[in-house]
Amino acid sequence: MGTCDTYLFLSVVHIFILCFMAKVEGLNKTISGFYVFGDSTVDPGNNNYIKTAFRSNFPPYGRDFSNQVPTGRFTNGKLATDYIASYSGLKKEILPPYLDPNVINNIEELMTGVSFASAGSGFDPLTPTITSVIPIEKQVEYFRKCKKRMEDAVGKQRTENHVKKAVFFVSAGTNDFVLNYFALPVRRKTYTLLAYHHFLIQHVEHFLQELLAEGAKKIAVSGLPPMGCLPIMITLNSPNALFQRHCIDKYSSVARDFNLLLQHELHQMQSKLNMSNSDAKIYYVDIYRPIADMIQAHKRFGFDEVDSGCCGSGYIEAAILCNKVSNVCLDRSKYVFWDSVHPTEKTYHNLFLASLHTIDFIMNN
Repeated sequence: MGTCDTYLFLSVVHIFILCFMAKVEGLNKTISGFYVFGDSTVDPGNNNYIKTAFRSNFPPYGRDFSNQVPTGRFTNGKLATDYIASYSGLKKEILPPYLDPNVINNIEELMTGVSFASAGSGFDPLTPTITSVIPIEKQVEYFRKCKKRMEDAVGKQRTENHVKKAVFFVSAGTNDFVLNYFALPVRRKTYTLLAYHHFLIQHVEHFLQELLAEGAKKIAVSGLPPMGCLPIMITLNSPNALFQRHCIDKYSSVARDFNLLLQHELHQMQSKLNMSNSDAKIYYVDIYRPIADMIQAHKRFGFDEVDSGCCGSGYIEAAILCNKVSNVCLDRSKYVFWDSVHPTEKTYHNLFLASLHTIDFIMNN
């Protein structure tokens, strides 16, 4: 290679490196923070700091963290939102709970992102009352306090700019159906199933309007999973729970119907935002299909067990029923579910991978 060729080659390499670095820096600047609201699917341990039985800050939860210390996550390791926070470059590994005393006054943690979610919560105001956990409305109130701390530290204008570039993520609704509507009689006496769908959608709209009012410009809303495939739903509703452990479509179809209504509502809200010349964007994140695929084509994903959890019998155990005296499966990577309700870390990682295209789109638009 001649001198000119060498120089040309090095110049091309230099330009490539500069373009690559610019792309990386651009990604980091596109999303300034990551703020999460919802239930146990995205609660990294806020319930540790409130009086409720809906906790998981004891073994065997957290079994697959390097130190095996339970954090309050309702699984054996990380949640999908932990993978998102790490992928975005905002966090090294995991997204912390807002109520952690080491986090609540740590400006760096608050600026890069926290979760306000509470296991057992839902869009229906009655749901968190039943479980004595943090309502969705209270979670928004916590964000307001978080924003005030940021304003005190870096100023109002910088905080407003920060919030505009942040991503807001919400995952809730399963408890409203599984724990509230189907398990208890109160809502069923008042609402038909279709009416309850619309009741929840109204609360979703109200919640999103509150986030928009706080300056949120990028909001991602997760749909419901195939609820009839949850081990607890199979146990409680199968005619023979020991030998007929198949997904019960009656309940999964409820999730599908709700997801369609949710997508329609999000589309309607986005249309109104566009008409008002708002630059806010609302996105739908599908988790139904990825989980259904993991169950139906489980061998392709390396799963052996799809209808029972890893903890205890896997049929009924969750929260305090999954505890240090419970037997735990040897290979968690072979299970879709960790306990009778919640996915394993591997399932959450697969959900993250399945949503990567949507995540990239949200971060870069």
